[in-house]
Amino acid sequence: MNKFNRRDFIRMGGGLTLASSSLLFPTLALANSPRVVIVGGGVGGSTAAKYLRKLNPNLKVTLIEGKKEYTSCFMSNEVLSGDRTIDSITFDYAGLKRHGVEIVIDRVTAIEPTNKQVATVDSGTFDYDACVVSPGVDFKWEAIEGYDAEVAETIPHAWFAGPQTVTLRRQIESMPEGGRVIIVAPPNPYKCPPGPYERAAQIAMYCKHHKPRAKILILDPKDAFSKQGLFRQGWSQLYGFGTENAMIEWVGAAGGGTVEELDPSTRTLQAEIEEFTADVINIIPPQKAGKVAFASDLVEGDWCPVNKRTFESKRHPDVYVLGDASSAAKMPKSAYAANSQAKVAAAAIVAKFNGADPGDPTFVNTCYSILGEAHGISVAAVYTLDEATNTILPIKGAGGLSPMDASAEQRKREVSFAHSWFKNVINDMLG
Repeated sequence: MNKFNRRDFIRMGGGLTLASSSLLFPTLALANSPRVVIVGGGVGGSTAAKYLRKLNPNLKVTLIEGKKEYTSCFMSNEVLSGDRTIDSITFDYAGLKRHGVEIVIDRVTAIEPTNKQVATVDSGTFDYDACVVSPGVDFKWEAIEGYDAEVAETIPHAWFAGPQTVTLRRQIESMPEGGRVIIVAPPNPYKCPPGPYERAAQIAMYCKHHKPRAKILILDPKDAFSKQGLFRQGWSQLYGFGTENAMIEWVGAAGGGTVEELDPSTRTLQAEIEEFTADVINIIPPQKAGKVAFASDLVEGDWCPVNKRTFESKRHPDVYVLGDASSAAKMPKSAYAANSQAKVAAAAIVAKFNGADPGDPTFVNTCYSILGEAHGISVAAVYTLDEATNTILPIKGAGGLSPMDASAEQRKREVSFAHSWFKNVINDMLG
């Protein structure tokens, strides 16, 4: 990316998704007060709730979420290095309440498109004129024999930030000097493509200072991954990757990195070619759309098909599916992608209530990864819609990767940018 793009990208990015749509209805005044029910209080759901109210304060917006607080998955890897506490990435919904969003803490059992109702465990049903669903991901527990939700309490995935993140951190701290950590990466597609590889670096950050003879092994069913060149370069500079004394080692599919079975009692992983044992095992299973998406008939295959101009479900009208659960190629399944999609969907919903065209969407994604105390990398992109193929495509020349020849000062600045970006996204969705 050139200097202009890298300096200005995040500052301008937050407004891109609403730029064309907001011009269509500057007053956003409606004759009545339609009801929008939002399922899921993560990045997609919370951002949609806030921006629906900003676009039209007369809307009745109800957000239903099973947890009283939101714990951010992005930046949660820093808990593993000790640079953050779990409390520092945990937030309440007070900001959304100040915007006039009704918050209901309950678990949604299903959306009923025929009746236009959302059913919950304890709070009854909620009628809607539009429903936004942002259910995140669920795991394909059957993919690795011997690994299930019960085993995950002691051999954690830690892919949903919270108690398992703390468990994994404690296991790393308790590991003997010279111990081994194995990270089992998932196949594509999955939530947060660079996450497993940043996680290895964050664990190595801790071990470099406290357990310098430790080894981190990544077993991967893929032969390529997001920002691979930048990760390998950073691992090499910081942790000796590719040398006899490497702290981080990566084994891809061609080398036998696909894990088939776990024996929890011995902490033994059976991969395609050989067995592996470790003091700490972190298995990130293959993924699919969250449970409520399946319960609500929103899924085809593993993910939810949507009209990518509005993110309205292709299976049921007036239901909008955001974030990781949606089939939104070629956007990655990331927090910032969900934030961007939520703004497009919010504008489309208000336009529909007004009988207006939603306009042409523009999407943004940015992802930072922190590999060391002063070593950050990033990828950024602006996307547009190819309506003929219903595909979201990156705009050539807009965005890009951190340069391979970046200076040490540039890498250090990326860490600072990452932390500022995190604060800005949290404020944009919950502030």
